[in-house]
Amino acid sequence: MDFQRRIIEEFRENGGKVGGMFQGATLALLTTTGARSGRPRTVPLGYLEVGGQAVVVASAMGAPRNPGWYHNIRHDPAVTVELGPDTFRATATVPEGDEYEKLWAEVVAQAPGFADYQARTTRRIPVVVLHRLDPAGE
Repeated sequence: MDFQRRIIEEFRENGGKVGGMFQGATLALLTTTGARSGRPRTVPLGYLEVGGQAVVVASAMGAPRNPGWYHNIRHDPAVTVELGPDTFRATATVPEGDEYEKLWAEVVAQAPGFADYQARTTRRIPVVVLHRLDPAGE
């Protein structure tokens, strides 16, 4: 948790830019509501735009289980997204079927490391679309 806390602090202090192993990567901070605790939980995640949609991936680096934040959004899809200096409320949805397949193909095309994570696990790695609730710039 110290590692994540340092990334979150650096992200907020530098308008969304971080160094080290994440230098040059597009990150977002996703704040969910803890399914059990009811408290806000913030995690740094790789962020992609796919067909004009904001997307994050519940890869957990190929771990056998989905990450905690994914469990939280399944319980309560209302989230806050910090992307650089921009903060907005969104609703997280998990596409299925053809929509999932198309998104997954584009995710892997943009960030091939996700295919490596998928190869490490038997679970299907979820793609999560973040639907902004307030229009950009308002």
